[in-house]
Amino acid sequence: MTEIIIHRTRRPARVVFLSVWGVATLVVLLAAREILLPFILAVVVAYVLMPAVEQVEKWRVPRWSAVILVYVVTVGGIYASLAAMAPRLGVEMRGLLRELPGMAATIRDEHVPAMRRWLSNLTGVSPPPSVVDAPSPSRSMRLVPQKDGTFELDLGPGVEVRQVGEGRWKIEEPPEQEERSFEPGKFMSDTVSKTITYVQRNTMEVIRLGRSIVTAVSRAIFIFFMTLMLGAYMMITRERIMGFFRSLVFPDARRSFDLLLARIDRGLSGVVRGQMLICLVNGVLSAIGFWIFDLKYWPILALLAGVMSLVPIFGSILSSIPIVAIALTQSFGVAVEVLLWIVGIHQIEANLLNPKIIGDQAKIHPVLVVFSLLVGEHFFGLAGALLAVPVLSIAQSTFLHFRYITFGDDAPPDSFLPPAPRYATPRPPPVGERTSSSGPVADRTSSSGPAGERVSSGGPVSSGGPASEGAG
Repeated sequence: MTEIIIHRTRRPARVVFLSVWGVATLVVLLAAREILLPFILAVVVAYVLMPAVEQVEKWRVPRWSAVILVYVVTVGGIYASLAAMAPRLGVEMRGLLRELPGMAATIRDEHVPAMRRWLSNLTGVSPPPSVVDAPSPSRSMRLVPQKDGTFELDLGPGVEVRQVGEGRWKIEEPPEQEERSFEPGKFMSDTVSKTITYVQRNTMEVIRLGRSIVTAVSRAIFIFFMTLMLGAYMMITRERIMGFFRSLVFPDARRSFDLLLARIDRGLSGVVRGQMLICLVNGVLSAIGFWIFDLKYWPILALLAGVMSLVPIFGSILSSIPIVAIALTQSFGVAVEVLLWIVGIHQIEANLLNPKIIGDQAKIHPVLVVFSLLVGEHFFGLAGALLAVPVLSIAQSTFLHFRYITFGDDAPPDSFLPPAPRYATPRPPPVGERTSSSGPVADRTSSSGPAGERVSSGGPVSSGGPASEGAG
């Protein structure tokens, strides 16, 4: 009887304990939010690379060695790819920057008027007349007599008044600006002279700029290695981390906790790993199509299409605009072909890759995706937009899990059956069934635990103590 009383009094105490420490942890995280970037990136790195580490472990390789091997292959592969593409990308980028003003002029002077004429013919509204520069007024001066016998000097435009002595002023027209041809040597000389003059006059600003650059580079290197280190610790101690969080849950709800983690993993694996794989496929298909259509600067544009597809919906739209605009400077036919190719890639992505790679249950309604992207970008900028969909996936998985637990058989079918948890726990009783020391505890007993304990679906139950309510 004493054990029953102790068991019941510990339950509210546990709730209070977890609530107090949960609030304290939340306050600490909010106060330290500016230094959380390496930890967030480490969680992403550990989650993405953990399947590869598990695959290497199957070859009887220790986990720490598997983590190092996966790091070497991943970082080495990225470095080798960048080293191979950097020379070509550099040449293409310099060419693009050199021709960008000409492309903008072609679009402004040729394609925009043609588009206006097409819209005018389509709608029947004539375009506004072109604005003709008004002739410049004559440069003249007038003496206007006043009623008091004085004169008022009215200076026309283009007149310069400068003082030549004490009480002496000279009125003259400013000298005409002489148009000179472009001389590269003089241009370089003037640029160097102006740079030296600026450095001499703004030495402190130059020092601050150099210090800012060094600080930014040092911070990026520090975050990179800190992320790899934290990610390695998370992968090596994965069971300890998950066991700690599982120990915070009530014993009779641990199977429900395992199913919740399985559901979250199912959604995130589609959103994070699946989206990264789709980005790779998108970039490769874009590169193939742009190369076939002989699109200028296709390596840079294919890389842009692949990277921007990390942001669902908006990324594909934003990357398509400059690609089609550059294709339009070549010819209207090339622009149409490139646009149709991009549309075809997105159709393959939506109808084939998303269902197969991300999975049906990882799908999120497009309205929720757009809402989460806008909220994330509004409050946290680019990082918020990138993390918006994964956070939404976790929230949706949590909602579906507790809806199923709360509603029971009345819950709408979400066609998701989580895999059996890694912890050996028998199937829990039906939702809503209350067990007690005289109830169906014996039916739920799977094995005898140490020190006379009986292991139920939620964990060890003291001999003679009541079991708690069903899962959930």
